[in-house]
Amino acid sequence: MTDTPSGIPRERWTLTHSSRAHAGSRPDHPAIICEGRVTTYDKLHRDSSRAAHALRAGGARRGDRVAYLGRESENYYVVMLACAKAGAVLVPVNWRLTPTEVDHILRDSGAALIFVDDEFWDTVAAVRHQLPGLRRVIRVDGTDADGEPARGAGLPAWAADQPDSEPVPGTGPDDAVVQIYTSGTTGLPKGAVLAHRSFFTLPHAMREHGAAWIDWLPDDVSLISLPGFGVAGIGWFLHTFNAGGTNVIMPQFDPQEAVRLIRTHKVTTTFAAPAMLQMMAAERGAGPEAFTSLRKIAYGAAPMSETLLKQCLETYGCEFAQIYASTETGSVAVCLPPEAHHPGSPVLDSVGRPCPGNEVKVIGPDGDPLPPGEIGQICVRAPSRMLGYWNLPEATARTLVGEWLHMGDAGYLDEDGYLHLCDRINDTIIVAGQNIYPAEVEKALVAHPAVADAAVVGLPDEHWGESVHAVVVLRPGAEAHPRELLLSLRGRLADYKIPTAYHFTDSLPRNPSGKILRRAVRERLTAPARDPLAGTVV
Repeated sequence: MTDTPSGIPRERWTLTHSSRAHAGSRPDHPAIICEGRVTTYDKLHRDSSRAAHALRAGGARRGDRVAYLGRESENYYVVMLACAKAGAVLVPVNWRLTPTEVDHILRDSGAALIFVDDEFWDTVAAVRHQLPGLRRVIRVDGTDADGEPARGAGLPAWAADQPDSEPVPGTGPDDAVVQIYTSGTTGLPKGAVLAHRSFFTLPHAMREHGAAWIDWLPDDVSLISLPGFGVAGIGWFLHTFNAGGTNVIMPQFDPQEAVRLIRTHKVTTTFAAPAMLQMMAAERGAGPEAFTSLRKIAYGAAPMSETLLKQCLETYGCEFAQIYASTETGSVAVCLPPEAHHPGSPVLDSVGRPCPGNEVKVIGPDGDPLPPGEIGQICVRAPSRMLGYWNLPEATARTLVGEWLHMGDAGYLDEDGYLHLCDRINDTIIVAGQNIYPAEVEKALVAHPAVADAAVVGLPDEHWGESVHAVVVLRPGAEAHPRELLLSLRGRLADYKIPTAYHFTDSLPRNPSGKILRRAVRERLTAPARDPLAGTVV
């Protein structure tokens, strides 16, 4: 058994120390399983050390940004650890982005080098010559940008002639290791810079306080079902990695494959959005016997209805923990622990309480803390928080005020210290001066037996300022008339909160973390010629 974060001195809270420690104490233990390929801790350590030397030989220096565009694989995490060992900073790029969006990230980060999967070669080729600072493009599984072999075929061969001794970058817990770009729901994505410590503080604090709300153990087998270009995917992987566990990686989420992997590899823990859990539970053969190895599932990005929770408890037969976090918090900020997850729980509509070592407050427009029950801006103080936004001092100063992160969410604390989310501040709908939080209306809509999913947005209204529009996804085979939905909301919501228009669609746009992209929903509603939605104004 390897060291756990609680037993590691703070100065060793680095990914380089974890790699070295696990390679020494459990060299043959599987670190990564991906599409049947097994990478042990010894192999991961040696391959990443070689790649780190290759980065240095190629001119990468401490603090340089190194980008990666590709799906989940062992190659991605070899590059991540290589960056840590070379003192460079990894910039993961969302492979769903357009060339224009990729151009922004590469230009903004100043990446001097990018690793790219063959699948996304055309995306990089389209922007490479517009980026004079991008010195080299390396195909992970082929040749470099000039058609020359990348020292062989693929990433391991590219670094094959380098020594497997570990470089000494001289970095510590507070040095940058990864730069993750926000989803950009309200503008251009910003690069949130996270330090090594971001991936150590939470397990350390949990163990110090004797809490097991959410944990990672050396014998865990963790399913990574969210992409590693976001903090949820990369964070879950690194927490398991730092504990010495095994990560089972999916290049892309598929519910049928997820069920198979859990059964085949005896997965013990995972993180997923509620919609993903619902899809997995609906798969053929996804009965309780398929999930006997699971001990805990964490979920986030969206609330879980009591109906879905009951289904999940029956299907998965394990503990559940809800988490509230953001790219800027670096790790979990607030958690609703397993003991709160049961039908009828009085706090199930909250996201939980601050994790040990963290603090939460809710402030008003004047910046002063609000009393329990009053809605305001949520602020979080957590040792895992970001160092700041890359090259954006003003945006950093607005978000990181002293030690407090000013989140983009509106919510309130109750008398017992549980945090209740209302919505994104920028998604608040104002009707005749009254604030409406879409998440509250969406929660009421999905309580209808015919509704599988819902998004609520505000559109301009000459008389009231804005009007409330609901976009609804019905369950397979279900039918519901807009007036029926409207009547189901009466008595559950104040009249001014009830949508005046209902639109039906097959699916809702979501970001990789599972959050509804309301800006995209609004665009669809205001551009019916491009993307029509069946709608009825009531």
